[in-house]
Amino acid sequence: MLVVALDAPIPAAFSNADVLVLAPALNSWLRHWVSDEDAARGRAQERVAAWLDHLERSGVHARGCVGDADPLQAIEDAPLTFPADEIVIAGQSERSARLADELVPRARRRFELPVVRAEQPLPTAA
Repeated sequence: MLVVALDAPIPAAFSNADVLVLAPALNSWLRHWVSDEDAARGRAQERVAAWLDHLERSGVHARGCVGDADPLQAIEDAPLTFPADEIVIAGQSERSARLADELVPRARRRFELPVVRAEQPLPTAA
């Protein structure tokens, strides 16, 4: 399973899955245009580390990498040695959720794998 991590980890069921966490180096248009991507890559690396920590504590084998600023390009560039059988696009903040909602149909058209949107579980009533 290829998890496209747009922001912080979302509690989700990834049991019995081999997971590659891919964090695109999301950046502002201006910073991308002037090739100022160091901060974006640093934030992406932090997202990878947070996801890996979360998944490992849940007993899920995972590895991770930072990808291109364009999430679709990042998916296409994902390591060829990783045999993904599904693409999960995960974003929970307002900005990331909007981006995830835009990415899912575009990724479905572009890639031959199932593409789903990870949803954050609703809180249970006490």
